[in-house]
Amino acid sequence: MTYARNEYIHGPPPSRITKYTAGLYRNDYTHELLLVPETDLQIRDVAIESARIAVNKMLTEKLNDKFYLEVTAHPHHVLRENKMIFGAHADRLQEGMRRAFGKPVGRAARVEAGEPVLRLLVYADGVAMGREALELAGKKLPKKYYVLVNQLVQSARA
Repeated sequence: MTYARNEYIHGPPPSRITKYTAGLYRNDYTHELLLVPETDLQIRDVAIESARIAVNKMLTEKLNDKFYLEVTAHPHHVLRENKMIFGAHADRLQEGMRRAFGKPVGRAARVEAGEPVLRLLVYADGVAMGREALELAGKKLPKKYYVLVNQLVQSARA
């Protein structure tokens, strides 16, 4: 069970995501790519950070600063674990499921099917590279993902 309210938790762990954006934001990007899960799921903050680092590294090498990456899944839920001790004389320390509320061990983002985890803005020449980078990120996250490509409508400049 998870809680999103920090007031109820003594010593909630911090989120391990260091940055929620990467690249350079511009108003004239032509395409938006979204990494979307196929099912409802819960993603640990360390997995999201791993995916973000992989995408950022790949796109920085290939596209320089011609992209903008945004992490849209935020790990608000605090996960708890009832730690069990095993080994010699562990029976004197354990109480099994009695008072098994657990201690906070990490954070996770709850994501519904069709809700994007990562959002990437690129120009037309970077769509293939962006798709490849998001597919790599999907391999670092639990369950299966697909990449949506949307062409952005450019407003007429006066």
